[in-house]
Amino acid sequence: MPAFYLTLIAVLLAGFGARDQMTIAGLSARQGQRPGVLLVALLSAGLTAALAAWVAGIVLAELPPPARAIFAAIALGLAGLESLILVPRRRPAEPTNSLGALLLVLLASQITDAPRFLIFGMGVGMAAPLASGAAGGLGGAVLAIMAWAFSEILDNPAARWVRRIVGLALVVAALVLFLREFSIL
Repeated sequence: MPAFYLTLIAVLLAGFGARDQMTIAGLSARQGQRPGVLLVALLSAGLTAALAAWVAGIVLAELPPPARAIFAAIALGLAGLESLILVPRRRPAEPTNSLGALLLVLLASQITDAPRFLIFGMGVGMAAPLASGAAGGLGGAVLAIMAWAFSEILDNPAARWVRRIVGLALVVAALVLFLREFSIL
């Protein structure tokens, strides 16, 4: 159960102000709160969380227990760097009404974003890919609903700072985990 709760909290924090949230918020602000946009966003969040959990299960079966923590630290570090370095683009200037195009854009941005790295890393590091996948799917759904319903929140400059602070915290956590595994800390 700790894997579920820790992954849920990590995904909620790391996903705030992410690229997918900005896309959903931008479409909702420009086109209104279309239910189709929300359904596509929920589908995308569920699919990418399931993919991350599935890959975590495959990697988990191949790694010995000591290597799992190191691998989890690498995934946490990548999630933190993604949050620090990649800046979500501004709202789309000319959004399309196509839900299929939205699904492709969301899938492409979510496959390598911080929350999916966290689902993957927590699933491997805590040897619980199903719990991490379920928590990641729930967290992704909450983030999508928030972006769809309250798109104006993401316009606040504080959203960018929250994203960077969480990214920095993830990098520090990855370093601590990595150094502890080698008995340096």
